[in-house]
Amino acid sequence: EVGSWELMKSVSLALNIVLIGPPGSGKGTQAVRIARRYSVPHISTGDILRQAVRDGTPLGREVEATIASGGLVGDELMSSLVEARLQQPDVARGFLLDGFPRTVDQARFLDTLQPDLTVVHIDVPDDEIIKRLSTRRVCSSCGLTQSVSTDEATGEACPYCGGTLVRREDDDAETVKKRLTTYAAFADPLIAYYRTRPRFVTIDGAKEPDRVSDDIFKKLDAFR
Repeated sequence: EVGSWELMKSVSLALNIVLIGPPGSGKGTQAVRIARRYSVPHISTGDILRQAVRDGTPLGREVEATIASGGLVGDELMSSLVEARLQQPDVARGFLLDGFPRTVDQARFLDTLQPDLTVVHIDVPDDEIIKRLSTRRVCSSCGLTQSVSTDEATGEACPYCGGTLVRREDDDAETVKKRLTTYAAFADPLIAYYRTRPRFVTIDGAKEPDRVSDDIFKKLDAFR
């Protein structure tokens, strides 16, 4: 009986998070912080795909063949991978999903696996995203991403290794606008699907990263 009570208590305290946010919103940074604070695995679509291929499971081999042929992993296959991942023992205390669901169909499928979800939407205005990404540079040597003072800055030395800081090709303003349009096409219906739920929250992601984290933690603590 004690074991049953402990199991019920652990399930009731499980924190199952879906994290939604546009490119450049700081979603990756916040995902790591949330996962660390609440001791839940940070599960990204990229991680799921790579692990499936490494494990050499039938699903993994299907992913590998799809990627090798230049195709995209579809809803059905991605949903099957997530289902397999959520059966792993490390999600007993909850999980943080980053990059899934991307569509309403995927969201409906996730509800069949785990309807008890907390949805965190990090909202940042498009003009702020464009400003952030236009001043983002990647070190050509160590690969670390950093911000520079102005959009025109280029060729500066990496403060960590001395390598050259370069702009990613997809960080110019026009490309960023296209990426945001693509993001909105799938994110807007997804947000509308979740918005009426009692544990859906929109966080102002235009603040400093530490303040964004504080706002997220306050909401998650209140939900728990």
